[in-house]
Amino acid sequence: MKSYLKTKDYSVSKEDFELVQHPELEMLMTKPQPKDIERYYESENYISHSDSRKSLLEKTYQFVKRVTLFQKVKLVDRYVQDDKSILDIGAGTGDFLFAAAQKGWTISGVEPNSEARKRAFQKSVVLSSDIESVMHRKYKVITLWHVLEHLSDLENQILKMISLLEERGVLVVAVPNFNSYDAKYYQEYWAAYDVPRHLWHFSRNAIKKLFHKHGMEVVETRPMVFDSFYVSLLSEKYKTGKTNYLRAFQVGLRSNINAWSTKEYSSLIYVLKKA
Repeated sequence: MKSYLKTKDYSVSKEDFELVQHPELEMLMTKPQPKDIERYYESENYISHSDSRKSLLEKTYQFVKRVTLFQKVKLVDRYVQDDKSILDIGAGTGDFLFAAAQKGWTISGVEPNSEARKRAFQKSVVLSSDIESVMHRKYKVITLWHVLEHLSDLENQILKMISLLEERGVLVVAVPNFNSYDAKYYQEYWAAYDVPRHLWHFSRNAIKKLFHKHGMEVVETRPMVFDSFYVSLLSEKYKTGKTNYLRAFQVGLRSNINAWSTKEYSSLIYVLKKA
């Protein structure tokens, strides 16, 4: 397999990794893919398993998360009018499901990390530890907010998710886009590579082709415009050792401006339905 980029785990282990091109799809794979992947999540630095607001970076992350929660719930509301059942895979600390419940959704969620599940439970959001625990029923909507890139055994996981969708159900997948301007600007320091926790790195074409062969079609693509700013902020820290807010804002803004014409935003939401 052809090498694309050499990078490292800047947030936890500091170990070196390589991104290689997939032989068939326009996507990248992390090499090596550790068998003991759990230890790379066991850090206070892994922010999506935390509700911490101690540092300015953490406060920025939590602010962006609150702003985008409303947008995410509004998006799924557009596709379902009745029997509003939703399964969130990789639910983290449960904020999205909590917001969905406030809008009348019947919620279910999966989160492998025990500390994140505890924080979700404090919000009255009860999460399962694995997908097998929620396979007793089908759902109108299944969401993966920056989760697909974490899943080992990717093809089988996709098949499981599709099997849990109702006949006219909707799958919503949000992932980083390595063809974005900020990814090309920061190269090996781009925070959204997040190796080795991110096992896969997707392009728009890769998502379309990956799900098409499983009978799913992309019916809508939406940008996550805040991601370029947050990812650039973290990338600046990895690259320079400093939190350069001005430079990060400039890169994030330019990434979004470029994407108006190229459609290559830092992160994208894909809405998929059975063909």
